[in-house]
Amino acid sequence: MSAPTSPQGFDVVRRRGYRPEQVDTHLAVLAADRDEADDRVVRLTVAVEELEAEAARLRRIVAELPPQTFEELGERATSLLAIVEEEAADVTAAARQYAEAEEVAAGAHADQVRAAARAHADRVRAAAEQRAAEILSAAEATAEGERTAARGEVDELRAALGSELEELRERGAGLLAAQEQDEQDRTEALDAELAARLAEQEAAIAARTEAAEARLTDLRRSFAEAEEAARHQQEDADARAADLVAEARAAAERVERETARILREHDEARDEMHARMEHVRNSLAALTGRDPVEEHS
Repeated sequence: MSAPTSPQGFDVVRRRGYRPEQVDTHLAVLAADRDEADDRVVRLTVAVEELEAEAARLRRIVAELPPQTFEELGERATSLLAIVEEEAADVTAAARQYAEAEEVAAGAHADQVRAAARAHADRVRAAAEQRAAEILSAAEATAEGERTAARGEVDELRAALGSELEELRERGAGLLAAQEQDEQDRTEALDAELAARLAEQEAAIAARTEAAEARLTDLRRSFAEAEEAARHQQEDADARAADLVAEARAAAERVERETARILREHDEARDEMHARMEHVRNSLAALTGRDPVEEHS
């Protein structure tokens, strides 16, 4: 199936209207015709000018000739001269009319060629602009459709992600609550164990302190009894009494030192136990993210 053609004989193609090479060829032909018409006008103008120059030359020659009468020329010569002059005038007039007609025709043809080329260019430009507008409109419609589809996909994806995020939040909250409960249970169990060990150590220290104090009381009583016995037997047993007093004093000092040591160890053990409990609470608070002061309270 052949392609459609324009009134000027151009093949109509899609998107660009006509084939550019055919348009250029047609314009070249029109330009050649215009140039040929211009050349013909020039040649005819030159011919007219030559004929006019020849006629002027002949007129000058005739004017330079001595005047002749009809009697001198004779009837036949007079008639011949009149015929020649009439033919010369007719040739000049015909040449001038032909040159003017050719010039007018060439100008009209050139105007027609220019008008046809301009009209064709306008049609090509209008068709191109129309095609560009159609392509732009189709592209905008396609882009708008793609944007609408993309917005729909984004909304669906956002909704799906929102649901998944909410589910993850709920699961995370449940896991965090379970972890916090587990950490709280472990903390309470550890607090109870530490409190029991501290109470046990305090009881042991209290028992050792009580025993030391009882021993100190016995030694003091023995010391008092020894002093009393020494006073009654001072004359006979000064040396023995002094030894007993020294021994009792030394024993009392040892008991006091022992008691002080036991009390110091008790305080140190209690401070160490409190420090360990505080360290454990801080470690658990760091793991759970809770305030150790609030957790302890």
